[in-house]
Amino acid sequence: MTAPSAPPASGSAAGRTRRILIALAIVAAGALLWALGPRQPPVEGAHLGFWSLLPALLTLVVVFITREVIVSLLLGIVVGGLVSGQFNVLGAFVLPAVGSPSYALILVVYLWALGGLIGLWTRTGGAVAFATWAARRMVRGPRSAMVFTWLMGMIFHQGGTISTILAGTTVRPVSDAQRVSHEELTYLVDSTASPAATVIPFNAWPLYVAGLVVGTTPLFATETDAVAFFFRSLPLNFYGIFAVLSTLLFALGLLPWIGGKMRRARERARTTGQLDAPGATTLAAAELSLPRVPEGYRTGLADFAVPILTLLGVAIIPYFLTGTVRIAEAFGLALLSAFALALLKGMALREAIDGFIDGCKGVTVGAIILGLAVTLGFVSRSLGTAGFIVDAVAGAVPAVMLPAILMAVCMAVAFSIGSSWGTYAVVFPLAMPLAFAVNPDPFYMSICFGAVLGGAVFGDQCSPISDTTILASLACGADVMDHVTTQLPLALGAAALAAVASTALAAIV
Repeated sequence: MTAPSAPPASGSAAGRTRRILIALAIVAAGALLWALGPRQPPVEGAHLGFWSLLPALLTLVVVFITREVIVSLLLGIVVGGLVSGQFNVLGAFVLPAVGSPSYALILVVYLWALGGLIGLWTRTGGAVAFATWAARRMVRGPRSAMVFTWLMGMIFHQGGTISTILAGTTVRPVSDAQRVSHEELTYLVDSTASPAATVIPFNAWPLYVAGLVVGTTPLFATETDAVAFFFRSLPLNFYGIFAVLSTLLFALGLLPWIGGKMRRARERARTTGQLDAPGATTLAAAELSLPRVPEGYRTGLADFAVPILTLLGVAIIPYFLTGTVRIAEAFGLALLSAFALALLKGMALREAIDGFIDGCKGVTVGAIILGLAVTLGFVSRSLGTAGFIVDAVAGAVPAVMLPAILMAVCMAVAFSIGSSWGTYAVVFPLAMPLAFAVNPDPFYMSICFGAVLGGAVFGDQCSPISDTTILASLACGADVMDHVTTQLPLALGAAALAAVASTALAAIV
């Protein structure tokens, strides 16, 4: 038997040539962007026309083609530097974005504290104990596990980021034990986060939106008027309502169409127990899913219940007393309570610290992706991306079509920048005076108000560069793009129904 021959040298040479050509093409494209682009950032409040949209648009196109989230985000940031003449993207965009207090809060609380808590649960066995308890008393199979997930999402409706983390962390052990695919789980968690926060707005959303619209029309003379208008418009937030209801029908198995990829994910999980698609890149590493309970440690339900109840109590109770949600304190005390309980039950300090470190390591990829997403959002704000999209469609439009158009604009803006609140900040001050000029009827204004609320939530929920999308995938252990591509058809269905409902009502006002 002769030894197999080595591959011809020409193949290796061809590979090197191809890589050189790709590198040259990238350099040439960058030079072209620099030559044709404005080469300077816009003044505050302005935009650069289509160039303002290019970084976000290119990122979205590349991420859907390649499924490489990190590479796509890096490319968008670099392109933002090229079109604005900010070649030092590290100093111009990255450092200001990741050095902001908001990102520091996300990094320390949602990633390190969350990862550390889940890592500690791999040592105490708390999550497994809760899954066993829930399966014995509440959950009887995949359907009841998904309904349980929906209920948890509705309970944790304080807002996008906290909802996804709380719900995902709580329900994942239960759903994993019942062979619910991570695509299904992440859709349920993500779709009951921001949509639920706008439908059951006992949170910071009304005050935030009121601050944006107060004084823009006679209907919003004071902040109190604006908050009251927010609550009166709730029945007309059709996307939020349809998103929550369709998610419940999905959990019950009553939604007539769930999309081919989601259906295949469901069949794969139920028949093989494989919770992720082959080749999936999950944000939660193995350190967060492999139990490593020390010999002799007596696992109990308290290992899960004490930190979770601490987290919920500190996060939610102060809201009803003072109107504030203490996120950092809630996660910090939850982690400390888990540590204290483990040590009191006899776990060695070194073992507990190792669990915490493993958990932090397990969310490293998520931290990188989220940091890049925050940076791209900073790029989009610097270039006036949202302002360009609004200006492009804010011309004369028929009154009957304005709600649907406002909704579509918000969907595009939020999908491009990955933020519902960022979209509100740009669109609400423009949309409300425009709607009032078209038809000052309060009911018509409520239709437009609800359209803006729902459209921005759609874009935030579905965008692969949104923090809620990334954090939902992280908490549920899913692949970001698998989550996006399985959720998008379902969300688009709810958005289409919402647009039809808004248009129908606008036609009879």
